[in-house]
Amino acid sequence: MRLEGNQVDSHLNDLRQFSDWILAIGDGMIGNSVDGIDKVHISDDLIINNCGDPISAIVESTYPDFLSHCTDLTYLQQRGILAPTLDMVESINEYMVSLNQSQPKTFFSFDTICMSDDAFTGLEHIHTLEFLNTIKCSGIPNHVITLKVGVPVMLLRNIDPSSGLCNGTRLIITRLGNRVIEAKILSGNMAGQKVFISRMSLTPSDARIPFKFQRRQFPIVVSFAMTINKSQGQSLSHVGLYLKKPVFTHGQLYVALSRVTKRKGLKILVYDDDGEISNEAKNVVYKEVFRNLLGE
Repeated sequence: MRLEGNQVDSHLNDLRQFSDWILAIGDGMIGNSVDGIDKVHISDDLIINNCGDPISAIVESTYPDFLSHCTDLTYLQQRGILAPTLDMVESINEYMVSLNQSQPKTFFSFDTICMSDDAFTGLEHIHTLEFLNTIKCSGIPNHVITLKVGVPVMLLRNIDPSSGLCNGTRLIITRLGNRVIEAKILSGNMAGQKVFISRMSLTPSDARIPFKFQRRQFPIVVSFAMTINKSQGQSLSHVGLYLKKPVFTHGQLYVALSRVTKRKGLKILVYDDDGEISNEAKNVVYKEVFRNLLGE
């Protein structure tokens, strides 16, 4: 029993040290400043080294023996790959979906220009349907979604919070219809509950789009991998952090690292500016924010 007690004490100490490390990263208290950019050293046990294909490497690290566990809800619930940008996330998700041996089903959105404002009259002649279909931005699904039974997805809108269907809820696809998708909730108090998702009309709020348009599509995105920003609120025992490109906004590295519940569940694949695997990660922290809060 004493040995077990020592093991518990050791585990708690390791957890405390890991938590302190993450908090120090969030506060911008550790790392070397190079040309005004903070670089945080990553321990060797957390780094993925010597990989040929980076996507395959981060997938094998985060989802080991995937084909044997691809229908296991607990296995999928506990894992996720995080990356700073949508393009990196989509590349990983496309690779993961290709590994799933179920039959694919592709869904296309119906996109239209919003004509509620007189200022937008005539835009339907300038911005063609084909152009609208190409638009990808955070918060709305793509024009084309390819799904398979067994693929985890994340909701992009609040549908029915009382039933656990909130923005950010992860689910696993159990059946694909033409107008309705059946899924089981992966996260939260309603985990395991069967639900049905239908198409919704969604309008992006991205300020970079100088006009309003509406996309009618299933309000979901494949979530083997997710952007760091979209992962907020998730708690995962196994996280792969894919930093082929560095983080670029305040606190992003902290958000990514704090998604994992234990040190042994974290693996990081980070590249330097020359495209070589590195053991240093960029950390963006606006320290003046903390100074202002503290009144310094």
